[in-house]
Amino acid sequence: MSSNKNKTVLVAGGAGYIGTHTTVELINAGYDVVIADNLSNSDISAVRGVEQIVGRPVPFAQVDCCDIEALRREVFQKYSFDSVIHFAAYKAVGESVSEPLKYFRNNLDSLLNVMRLMKEFYVQNLVFSSSATVYLQPEELPATEQTPRQRANSPYGLTKQMSEDIIQDTVAAVPFFKAIALRYFNPIGAHPSALIGELPKGVPANLVPFITQTAAGIRKELSVFGDDYDTPDGSCQRDYIDVVDLARAHVVAVDRMVEGRSKERYEIFNIGTGVPVSVLELVNLFEKVNGVPVPHKIVDRRPGDVEKIWASTELANKELGWRAERDLGDTLRSAWAWEKHVRGLQ
Repeated sequence: MSSNKNKTVLVAGGAGYIGTHTTVELINAGYDVVIADNLSNSDISAVRGVEQIVGRPVPFAQVDCCDIEALRREVFQKYSFDSVIHFAAYKAVGESVSEPLKYFRNNLDSLLNVMRLMKEFYVQNLVFSSSATVYLQPEELPATEQTPRQRANSPYGLTKQMSEDIIQDTVAAVPFFKAIALRYFNPIGAHPSALIGELPKGVPANLVPFITQTAAGIRKELSVFGDDYDTPDGSCQRDYIDVVDLARAHVVAVDRMVEGRSKERYEIFNIGTGVPVSVLELVNLFEKVNGVPVPHKIVDRRPGDVEKIWASTELANKELGWRAERDLGDTLRSAWAWEKHVRGLQ
C-alpha cells in the first residue's frame, strides 16, 4: 500500500455494482483502495473481477458497516486513508416499501458509523452515493441541484434525503470534514472488459438487468409499466448514465477534496447525461445494437413511478470538469456482454 496517506480511499460497499466500477477507476487514477463490504447484496467474485482488471490484489474486509466495532477493528485501525466513498446501502425501492425498518437501519446506521469513525480517526473527505429520487417528480425539467427536494415516496428515497441532511449538519459541526453528495440518475451498463457488472440477487429491481435476463431467456418477458404517460411514446422517461462514466465522477469528486478545490465544505452534484430516454426507446435500442429480441408487454402503471426526470449536468460539467462520454448503444452492448459472461453464453 502507498505510504502516501492522501492516496488511499476506503470504498464502503465496494463489492457492489457501482462500488466495483469506482474501485477500478480510482486505481486507474493512481489511488490505493480498501474495500469494505458485508456481501449481503454482492459476491466476492466481483472483487476478483476488479483485481483481474487492475492486475493486482485489492485489500478487502468482509465487514458490516452497521457493526461499528467490527468496522473500527477491521478497517479504521488497520488502514490509513483520508477519503471515504459510501455505497453501503440497500437500494430496492419496492423492497423498502415492504421492509422500511430494514432500510432505515441499514442505510442510516452504516452512514452514521462511517462518519463517527471518520471523526474519531480524523478522516476528512466523504463522497456520498445519493440519488435523483430526492427530487421525486420535479415541476420543471431538467432537474438542477437547486430543484426543491420533495418528500420521497419510498423509505429508500427517504434514507437518501435523511443521509444528505445528516452529512450537511455533520460537516457544519466538524471543522475538518468535507463532503460531496453525488445525486445520480439511472446507472446502467457494465465494464467494457465484461469482468464486472450489475449482478442482482433474485429478481432484478432495475430495468437493464431485467432486459438482459429476458434476452438471455431467464425471464419470460419484460413488463413495461404504462404506455399512457405524457411522454413521446407514453412510457416513462429516465436519464440513463453509463456506470463507468458514473464511476469517474466519484474519482473527480475525491480529487476535488484531496486537492483542496471544493468551493464549499458540503457540495452536491447531479450525475447524469441530461438526455431523457423512454423505457420503450431503451428496449428497442438494446434489441437493435445487440441483435437479440426482448419479449415485452405493456402492463398497468406501477404505483409511485415518476413520469419523467432527467438531469441538468451543467454544474458537474463546469465545477468537476466531468461529463458523460459513453454512447448509450455501447453501454447497452456492455450490459449484454456482461450478461453473456455471467451466464457462460459467450
